[in-house]
Order: sequence, then C-alpha cells, then structure tokens
Amino acid sequence: MSEFYEQLLAEERDVLFADFTLDDAWRLGSRMRDAASAAAMPVAIGIVLGQQRVFHTALPGSSADNDGWLERKTRVALRFGRASMTVGESFRVDGKSFEESSRLDPALYAAHGGVVPIRLAGGAVIGAVGVSGLPQREDHAFVVSQLREYLAR
Repeated sequence: MSEFYEQLLAEERDVLFADFTLDDAWRLGSRMRDAASAAAMPVAIGIVLGQQRVFHTALPGSSADNDGWLERKTRVALRFGRASMTVGESFRVDGKSFEESSRLDPALYAAHGGVVPIRLAGGAVIGAVGVSGLPQREDHAFVVSQLREYLAR
C-alpha cells in the first residue's frame, strides 16, 4: 500500500459531518468559491445531495469541460462512497487501470481527484462536493482542505 493511498484513507476518517443541510451546501460552496477566486483557480465547483445539484459555480478560466469532469468524478464518489482520488488510487495500488478494470463507461465515470463524498458520522454518504480545473491531486487537496476548514468552524 502506498503512502499516498494511506493518506487518502486517513482523510476519509477526518471529514465526517454530524449533519449536512442545504444551508451547509450554500455556506461550504460559497467559502470554496471565495477561496478559489482569491487564488485565481480556474475551477468549477459543485455540491450534490442525493441526486440533486444544490450548488454549482464556475470561475474565470474554467469551461464546460470542467463541468463534465465534475459530473464524471461525482458519479465515482457516489457509486463507491469514497473520494474519486481514493477510488483511482485503489486501482493503481493493485496495478490496475480504473478505466479498464472497473467495467464502467469512462464517458460517465472518472476516478480522478477532485470529488469527496459528504459522509455523516454514522457512515451514510448523502452527497458529494468537488472541483474540476486543476491537476487531479490539487483538485483533491483543495476540496479536503476546504472540508477540514468548514468542519473546524
């Protein structure tokens, strides 16, 4: 098991919510937008609860392509109940390719970093939050740092 994969698994234990509402989605998404804007990040940001998109924004430099990546990574996070980066890394650790070994349509699913499930302390995954527009590890790191900051408030 790689050190990076172990880090990803530890992050999953760190970012748990007691509850997550529509108001939380707005506050978290708005904080993420402010932080991304301040750093001039060309990203799209999205939050879903269940099957509903409850927050979406795009910053200068992002494109519809980022929206597509965000949707594909969100599908992975919701299907596997893990961060899209964690899912991709789990295949790489096993010496496999997600695209070839998952048997999922790569036009619909992307196991690249940037989307993290919204998981309640009891274990239930109720949604996902993510970004697309940076290299995948940077996408992932941004989301995790924003979740940690939000939870620490």
